[in-house]
Amino acid sequence: MFGVDRQDPLRKVDAIIVLGGEHDGREQYGIRLAQEGWSTNLVLSNPYGHSDSTMRDLCSTRIDGISVTCQVPAPSTTRGEAMFTESLAKQNGWASVIVISWGYHLARSRYIFDNCYSGETVMRAVPREYDYGPADWELIYLYQFFGTAKAVVQGSCG
Repeated sequence: MFGVDRQDPLRKVDAIIVLGGEHDGREQYGIRLAQEGWSTNLVLSNPYGHSDSTMRDLCSTRIDGISVTCQVPAPSTTRGEAMFTESLAKQNGWASVIVISWGYHLARSRYIFDNCYSGETVMRAVPREYDYGPADWELIYLYQFFGTAKAVVQGSCG
């Protein structure tokens, strides 16, 4: 279930949303998709705080023709990211977004965005291989399982 969720085909959208997590190339992937013309709006989730030099650099990045926004999720969870996406969409008239996360998080993030964001989502995994051992994968699957159960209990954000 976690790690085999399908990615959606790329298409032009109103904004690209990069979810927080490891600095595993996700931010650069979001920038690349924006530079390729999939959207002119790029939103980087920034749950890391002011001491994170990677986000400090990325949030001050200026890219011709692309609006880069850094947003702190509240709460600092995928649900918080879906909620700020809904808010930004209403403010800016967005109806569709690409959501970028790691592959084993797509199923849960898809569920949460379906419950908290009223627009269309295109789910995309960071194009990266993860060299984790069996114990790491066990922890990842447990975390995703319980995170999904929590999302089911919480229901919609509205």
